Amino acid sequence: MKQKLSSVSSETLPLYTSTVKHMNKNVYFLSDAHLGSLAIPHDRMRERRIVNFLDGIKHKAAAVYMLGDMFDFWHEYKYVVPKGHTRLLGKIGELTDMGVEVHYFTGNHDLWCGDYLEQECGVVLHRQMLTTEIYGHEFCIGHGDGLDRDDCKYLMLRHLFHDKTCQRLLAAVHPRWGMWLGLNWAKQSRKKHEAVEGFFEGPDKDGICLFAKRYLASHPDINYFLFGHRHIDIDLPLSDTCRFIILGDWITKFTYAVYDGETFTIEHFIEGETKL
Repeated sequence: MKQKLSSVSSETLPLYTSTVKHMNKNVYFLSDAHLGSLAIPHDRMRERRIVNFLDGIKHKAAAVYMLGDMFDFWHEYKYVVPKGHTRLLGKIGELTDMGVEVHYFTGNHDLWCGDYLEQECGVVLHRQMLTTEIYGHEFCIGHGDGLDRDDCKYLMLRHLFHDKTCQRLLAAVHPRWGMWLGLNWAKQSRKKHEAVEGFFEGPDKDGICLFAKRYLASHPDINYFLFGHRHIDIDLPLSDTCRFIILGDWITKFTYAVYDGETFTIEHFIEGETKL
């Protein structure tokens, strides 16, 4: 497995050599559960639904890609990790113990990951967007934040969050207050942006889609662009051989994508009804 580091704005994204080679099992993609949010009710129910979904696909999956913000705020201290979500973490560990690749992309709510998810749960942690080949097709995969060139306010905030000095300062705060600060920041952020969630301006105005178009112009071999972040389910053709997908969320939509090497579909998981 090879990976090269690069910035979001780079013309060449990091490459990941996937070990998923044989088309006898599916590859699954999901994003944005925001577990632990102080602004979203029924947290345990939503966690249970994700766990049941993962349990239902574990014998059919070659890999599972989680595209960020699965937790509303995740910050690891040297000897402390966030409280809760043991059912999900245990299920992820079960999948990786079975040989299923689980890829976890940090988003804008869980970028403070340390090595806990890698060492204890066995995930492959990706801190930035990358390109990879799966079953002979090229994928560009990431959370999706930071791609809108015109969102200057968020880009400045994102730079602050990724600054190593700022991260060390946050790590120096006692976990009781650090987690309180992070969870309440996330709560206010959600309330502020909740009204615009689900709104898509169109392929010629949406910042993430415009990024995909620019990148495709210089990298025409990309077949699929996959992102989260926006909490909308979008599937648009960018060319005869390329699709642009935003995966929805696991708050109200419970959407996921499944790829078997030939077909790529977006599905809605309805507990007790969906046949996996």
